[in-house]
Amino acid sequence: MTTSTEESLWARCFHPAPASPTQLFCFPHAGGSAPFYFPVSAQLSSVTEVFAVQYPGRQDRRKEVAPADLNTLADQVYEALRPSLKARPTTFFGHSMGATLAFEVAHRLEADGGELSHLFASGRRAPSRVRDESVHRRTDEGIVDELKLLAGTDTSLLGDEEILRMILPAIRSDYQAIETYRCAPDVTVGAPVTVLTGDSDPKTSLDEAEAWRGHTTGPFDLKVYPGGHFFLSAEAPAIIALLRKHLTS
Repeated sequence: MTTSTEESLWARCFHPAPASPTQLFCFPHAGGSAPFYFPVSAQLSSVTEVFAVQYPGRQDRRKEVAPADLNTLADQVYEALRPSLKARPTTFFGHSMGATLAFEVAHRLEADGGELSHLFASGRRAPSRVRDESVHRRTDEGIVDELKLLAGTDTSLLGDEEILRMILPAIRSDYQAIETYRCAPDVTVGAPVTVLTGDSDPKTSLDEAEAWRGHTTGPFDLKVYPGGHFFLSAEAPAIIALLRKHLTS
């Protein structure tokens, strides 16, 4: 696949496989960046071409302002990646905020006449399920405490004040985007949806994960793994196997 400068800015391909008939786009969690999915790319590059979405406000895009509205971010992602998303059969995988963002981008793709092969939504309650959360309103220390609680950010970075100052604005914007996001219960995609959740995730109950069923008119499946919000790190082999099976079937 030939990518434009704009597409390359938004989607990183660590193991190019342009001859692959399919592609997988991975959406990071709040505060996350594209390299989070480097291991996924390494494991699956033999069966598909993997792209990891890179949000504004981090790493080489740190001078850009990260949108504090999830729908704005979804608009930007879809506008940048639209040609690629329609080029060949496409699967989405998103974790936490990335799951909701993937859903919104999938909705835009289908509304624009495109088709998504499958949506894997990990570590996030259904789009229409709302909790009263306000992490984005906390002090910097309060946000860091939340990151430590969820164990989704390298703790070595949390102790480096210079790096912390660079990433906290983007993390705060991500939290504001996902915490202020609202979705009607009747908003659906046609793509099959598989939800992955941890059995002790403080951010998603089994009922909230099951509620994704109402957001697809296609097949639905729910898979429960041992672990908390970042269960996918310990369960990586099983999740990679799940994705591989889908991509090769």
